[in-house]
Amino acid sequence: MAHLSWDDLQFFLAVVRERQLSRAGRVLGTSHVTVARRIDRLEQALNTRLFERNPRGYEPTPASLRLIETAERMEEAARQLPQDRGASPGQLRSLRLAMPEGFASLFSTHLLPAFMARFPLLMPELITMPQVLSLSRREADIWITLDPVTNGPYRSQRLADYSLHLYAMPAYLRDAPPIRMPEDLRLHRIIGYIEEMIFAPGLDYLREVHPPLRATVKSSSIFNQLAAVRNGLGVGVLPYYIAAKYPGLQIVLPDQVRLTRTYWLTCHRDLRALGWTESVIAFLAAALHERGKELELDPDTARLPDSDAPPA
Repeated sequence: MAHLSWDDLQFFLAVVRERQLSRAGRVLGTSHVTVARRIDRLEQALNTRLFERNPRGYEPTPASLRLIETAERMEEAARQLPQDRGASPGQLRSLRLAMPEGFASLFSTHLLPAFMARFPLLMPELITMPQVLSLSRREADIWITLDPVTNGPYRSQRLADYSLHLYAMPAYLRDAPPIRMPEDLRLHRIIGYIEEMIFAPGLDYLREVHPPLRATVKSSSIFNQLAAVRNGLGVGVLPYYIAAKYPGLQIVLPDQVRLTRTYWLTCHRDLRALGWTESVIAFLAAALHERGKELELDPDTARLPDSDAPPA
């Protein structure tokens, strides 16, 4: 490590974060050929492979993951040095966040402006289909999940609780059989997720409402389900913080059906140890805690626990 220079390691960090040579080159203001040459030189100097090349890009190897912390420390030290104000912005970095689309809407609408003001050198990449990504391949930096990860080199931190209810339009309820208990829902058109595409146990709402229930209008998108309910096509389970924006929606069985779910922030422990990642996590936790009631996560109170999941 004593022979490593920041000039080489900034190329290494750019590839770790961008996962593609061309994108890393754009961040550094150079060509992908130069980036490839620097990575090859670094691998030769260390006598180890730092990346596995595959069709999806450059995946860090275990040896690469061990180098990240050293490179981050050197980067932080480089930031403290005087810099030419006219220099190209080589410190820009992307931050890939994978999250359910409901949370992504909340984040983009209410938290993103403050996030950009707080972290002007971060370029957020929001992925709203986390089921297509692999946690083990580290295809995102930070994950917002509905269930904590309790094994492997990951740590999950509880962000916020939110409530869900059954909803329908008044016109639909007037023309449909009465609903006095969950069993009555068997006589109704139910709107919900496609079973084989439920990527988290926490999304399996209907089994909790009434185990025999199955959706008859199905979508992998919560906003498609919302549209179906608002069009009077049936009864669906929706997060309160989304449904509350539409006064025409009516809660069904409010005293009998109330589901609670939790958003968890999950991150690889190596990334969690880095200063900039910890700052982002602290921002997200504090922003949700401060604005919980405003964001209407729950109709009664915004319960925002700050405890962590048990260590893996």
